[in-house]
Amino acid sequence: MTGTRDYQRSKVYAWEERVVAPRGCGFVSYGEAQGMVNAIWAETGLKYPPAVQPLPKQARATVACANRLEIFLPERTPSWCLLHEIAHAMTCTVDGRSDGHRNHFMGIYVQLIVRYLRVNINVLIRTLDEDGIRILRTARPLFVDG
Repeated sequence: MTGTRDYQRSKVYAWEERVVAPRGCGFVSYGEAQGMVNAIWAETGLKYPPAVQPLPKQARATVACANRLEIFLPERTPSWCLLHEIAHAMTCTVDGRSDGHRNHFMGIYVQLIVRYLRVNINVLIRTLDEDGIRILRTARPLFVDG
């Protein structure tokens, strides 16, 4: 969580396209997203979920983005992409520092994929290992709600 390079980013994006996206469960509309974020946040035992906000229209290269307080989404988002952004929100500290796509983020993200997309954990771990992506399997959110 320092200013160091996000060394796994491109590997994670390639892995998502190859392994996660084909197993995704469709799309989530912008109108449904806040309810899903709230439910996942609560099921994780957390309070104060981030607010879903519209992705700025000028965002051409960005599919979605998140920090601890907000998740920015377009009108329609792949379900796996929403989980990706929720994992970013869970691995961003209250002071705004992010784990990027490092071990902690991947630990949370994989837990969300297994729980909500019902992808076999062994498939995920094997493919992550094959792609050289590190993961903290015991990862928990980096902050504690007050």
